[in-house]
Amino acid sequence: MPRRAVYTGSFDPITLGHLNVIERGRLLCDELIVGVGVNPHKTPLFDADERVALVEQTIAAADGRLDHVRVKRFEGLAVRFVREMGAELIVRGVRTLSDMEAEFTMILANRKLDPTIETVFFMAGDEYSHISSSLIRQITPLASDEELSRFVPKAIIPALRAKLN
Repeated sequence: MPRRAVYTGSFDPITLGHLNVIERGRLLCDELIVGVGVNPHKTPLFDADERVALVEQTIAAADGRLDHVRVKRFEGLAVRFVREMGAELIVRGVRTLSDMEAEFTMILANRKLDPTIETVFFMAGDEYSHISSSLIRQITPLASDEELSRFVPKAIIPALRAKLN
């Protein structure tokens, strides 16, 4: 049976930090599913279908390096989605200690909901630890495409420009 992992998040928008976690996470499994979540408590910049499309564009632009990565939209509990995908491993990225604190709370809840599912954390590299969706929203109207490409995949820059300019 192939080993499957799931990387969940809102990806609003996908950043180079997310892409780094996808590239590293895929090494742990035969198939990595990027689960684009719908959080009713957040007001996203992009709707769920747009976020799925942006992640798919990013994966497609990876020149075959991410062939065994799929993208799926989900609603509800991430741990339930992971189970539905037939996976036993959640991949998460953390940038800061405050991220780790929030993730620690989530992992404890997930273990109560399904003790068979494990979580693996990837620490952000120095070049990605400062990147956040709110930063992207702030700099997009001011940055050139070249500058923006230091934070987000080039494939999504036109969509960002359409939303924020």
